[in-house]
Amino acid sequence: MTDYTETAPARLATRLAFLVAGFAMACCAPLFPFIKANVGADEGQFGLLLLCLGLGSIVAMPVTGVIAARRGARLMILWGGFGLVAMLPLLALVNTPIGLGVTLFVFGASIGTLDVAMNVHGAEVEGREGRPLMSNFHAQFSIGSLAGAAMVTVLLSIGVPIPLTALIGAVLAGGAMLHTRTRLLSVSGNDPEPFAAPRGIVLLLAVLAAITFLVEGAVLDWGALLVIERDLSTAKNAGIGYILFSVAMVIARLGGDRIIRGLGEFRVLIAGGMITICGVALILLADAQVAAFAGFVLIGLGAANLVPIFFSAAGRQTIMPAGLAIASVTTTGYAGVLLGPALIGFTADATSLPSAFWLVAALMAAVPLTAHIVVRK
Repeated sequence: MTDYTETAPARLATRLAFLVAGFAMACCAPLFPFIKANVGADEGQFGLLLLCLGLGSIVAMPVTGVIAARRGARLMILWGGFGLVAMLPLLALVNTPIGLGVTLFVFGASIGTLDVAMNVHGAEVEGREGRPLMSNFHAQFSIGSLAGAAMVTVLLSIGVPIPLTALIGAVLAGGAMLHTRTRLLSVSGNDPEPFAAPRGIVLLLAVLAAITFLVEGAVLDWGALLVIERDLSTAKNAGIGYILFSVAMVIARLGGDRIIRGLGEFRVLIAGGMITICGVALILLADAQVAAFAGFVLIGLGAANLVPIFFSAAGRQTIMPAGLAIASVTTTGYAGVLLGPALIGFTADATSLPSAFWLVAALMAAVPLTAHIVVRK
C-alpha cells in the first residue's frame, strides 16, 4: 500500500488554500449591497466598479503563471491568500468610488493569484502522489463558498456591524492561511519563456474550461429566471435550484477522486458532459417544478469533476510549463465566468432565454466529443 505521509502536509495546505479562496469570495456576496450603499453608487456605477474585480483577476493570472512556473507556487499562494485577508475588511470600510475600485482591483488580483497558484500546487501534489486529488481540492472551494456565504448571512441577520462581520471573515481566512505557510511545497521551475499563449492541448483545455464555467455561470445568473419564465416556480422559491446545484457539486467533488480512479478520466468526461446536457434539457423540457429542480442537481453532478480533470491534464502536459498552462486554463475559464452570462443575455434578448440555454447545452457537447484528446498521453 502506498504511503502518502510525506506529502500529507502539502495536501492539507492545498485544501486550505482552496477553502480560503472560496470562503473569502463568498463572504463578499452578502456584503455587496452594503458596500454599494457605502459609496453611494447606483446600479450602473456599481456594475462598473465590479469590473475592477474581474480586471484585477485577469491581470494577475498570467503573471502568477509565469512566477509559479519559475519559482514554484508557494510564494504566490501566500501573497494571494493574505491579500484576500487584508482586502476583505477594507471592502467594508471604503466610502469613495475610487477607493472601492482600487480595493476591488487588489481583491480581484489576490483571487486570481491564489486561483492559479493553488491549482499549480495541487497539480504538483497530485503528480507526487500519483493519484487523482484535484476534485477534492475543488470541493474545498465549494465548501468554503457555502460556509462564507452562510456565516456572513447569519452574522448580518443577528445585527453584527458590517465592518466587524468582514473582519471576522478575514480573521478566519487568515488563520487558515497561517496553517498553510509551513506546509506548502518549495518547488523551483525551469526558467521558462516569460509569456506563452496557450497552444495545442492547453488551448483545448482552456476552451473546455471556459465552456464549463459558462454553464456554471448560466446556472448562477440565469437559472432562477429560467424557471420563473417557464412558470415552474415563483420568484420566492426560484433560488432553490442553485442551492441544489451547489450541494450536488460539493457531494460529487468530495467523491470525485475515487470516481476518477475507478472509472478513468475518459469515462468521467463522457458521463459528466452528457449528464450536464441532460440536466439543462430537463430544466427546459420539464412541466413540473420538481423535475426542473432535478435538472439543477444533474448539472451539479455532471459538471463537478470536469474542471478538476482539465487542471490535472494541464499540469501533466509537456507542451508548456505547468504554471503557464494552468494560468492559461484559469484565465480563459474565468473569462467564461465573466463574459458567459452577458452572452447568454444577448442571445436571450435576440431569441429567448430557453434558446440561450439550448445553446449552452450544445456547447457542452464539446466535452464528451473531445474527451479522447484530453486524456491522451
